Amino acid sequence: LRIGRQHRPSRYDLFADPPAPLVPDRWRLEVGERVDCHGQVLERLDPAEIDSMIPFLQAEGITSVAISLIFSFLHPAHEQAIAQQLRTAGFFVSPSSAILPEYREYERTSTTVVNAYVSPIMDRYLGRLEEALIENRHAGDSLRIMQSNGGSISATEARRSAVRSILSGPAGGVVGAKAVGEAAGYSRLITFDMGGTSTDVSLCEGTLRTTTEAEVGGCPLRIPMLDIHTVGSGGGSIAAVDAGGALRVGPASAGADPGPACYGLGRPDDAGRRPAGFPTVTDANLVLGRLAADHFLGGAMQLDPERAREAIGRPAAELGLPLERTALGIIDVVNAQMERALRVISLERGHDPCDFTLVSFGGAGGLHAADLARRLGIQRVLISPYAATLSALGMLMADVIKDYTQTVMLPGDTPLAALEKRLQPLTRAGVRDLLAEGVHRSEIVVEPMLDIRYQGQSYELTVPFGASVRERFREAHQKAYGYASQETPLEIVNVRLRAVGAVRRPPLPALPLAGPDPSPALLDRRPVVLDAGRELIPFYRGEALRPGNKIPGPAVVLRTDTTILIGRRDRVEVDRYQNLIIAVGRTGIIETIGGKE
Repeated sequence: LRIGRQHRPSRYDLFADPPAPLVPDRWRLEVGERVDCHGQVLERLDPAEIDSMIPFLQAEGITSVAISLIFSFLHPAHEQAIAQQLRTAGFFVSPSSAILPEYREYERTSTTVVNAYVSPIMDRYLGRLEEALIENRHAGDSLRIMQSNGGSISATEARRSAVRSILSGPAGGVVGAKAVGEAAGYSRLITFDMGGTSTDVSLCEGTLRTTTEAEVGGCPLRIPMLDIHTVGSGGGSIAAVDAGGALRVGPASAGADPGPACYGLGRPDDAGRRPAGFPTVTDANLVLGRLAADHFLGGAMQLDPERAREAIGRPAAELGLPLERTALGIIDVVNAQMERALRVISLERGHDPCDFTLVSFGGAGGLHAADLARRLGIQRVLISPYAATLSALGMLMADVIKDYTQTVMLPGDTPLAALEKRLQPLTRAGVRDLLAEGVHRSEIVVEPMLDIRYQGQSYELTVPFGASVRERFREAHQKAYGYASQETPLEIVNVRLRAVGAVRRPPLPALPLAGPDPSPALLDRRPVVLDAGRELIPFYRGEALRPGNKIPGPAVVLRTDTTILIGRRDRVEVDRYQNLIIAVGRTGIIETIGGKE
């Protein structure tokens, strides 16, 4: 855990230290057993050695233990024996052969340790939650827990394997974005989830993209997760001037308490005065008039424009710039950071953003989505009426999904029949576990896959299993790396299986079209600072808009839980599902140079 892959966290910082391991040195123990790379036992495990460790673990106050033996993915019996002894002694145990039976002991150990770190907490919390729900549970109700892979599992399974739910919130958002996008008729999506502390982005080209190369808090996790890229940019990101005089935004965040300065929160001093508050992205939007102070949360929470101006005034004074110009600068900086994140999951992976629809959600996303789309050449933005709670909606729409893997290390020319035999135990386990989760057999689909690489490579690509699996690998390699070889021998590293149990999803109701006139939803006109300066623009109440309504920009749409900014060249139409479909206008640069759009 300490050596890891010997990657430097900061390449040019001579004094940078890697993150401290979750398990300190004195708590990392060894046992005298040995299994070779073929799964043959060279030195048998001595149970007395485990018994001798238990008093030390108890004296140290240890409650949870991770077990990771080098070749346990080939011979799990030793880990199973250790786990049984420790469970009998009262410990919560996470064996790597149950969490991640794959080779690469560092990533496997890291994943297992994270599971041991978080599972006891999840176990206690879900246990209390299940007890509390028993009294109020109706017939047919069940408690399900979202996973990072875009599917759900039972609370019982989540209590044992909490590592599988470590990024469940962002995963729920991607599943929800896919559902509302497809209902509206769009399958090629870039999801953009901007909340208070971070922004999560993902790309969906008809199917949800997963990865097994994730990292959380410096700890590698090899379990399947939705491919989500995160940056520390959100509505609560703090703006500051660095030592070189440059404006920086984030990754530090004001959090929920005290939150942005305009919230007026924070612990008062002895004289009853609230702290000045941090200058944040939300404060900048309020200073620019893009947020309505009297309609935040539908009017349930009053924002304080004066506190926002005071907070933004501090970096403005350091920069020697007017207040509104500084606020615009804060928006420009945070947009640039989020634009880079969107480029990572699109352009840097060979996808043209112009071919996709940007699905914006999260409480802060609507204020930035159209501008980000314009920067990337995206022509359409979809904002759902459930934008602020789309992650929760996605969790309700998530199928039951369980992933299985086993390292096999076979030649690339291994016959398909032999590979099918290797997949059979995973298939049986998948069907058995989904049946135990209450899924009907007719609703279960198994998706076998192989991890393949060219001989000599260090990393592999996952492709669907089938008669053309080798051709699919070469196509995937060509797409990922720009080349493929017909002569280089292949190596099959892991067999994988995804078992999917379909669930009944909540419907998205379609409403009849009304006329294009949005005037019944018009609230008033207010001054807003745009790039070209301050001007009076219409504010609409989002809940009063009807399908078929059309709004020319610039405008602001106020919903109870989010605010949407529509640019000058943008046009909005409300579809049957009450989504705002923003046709993004091109920038004025093209108009100036070319003479026309």
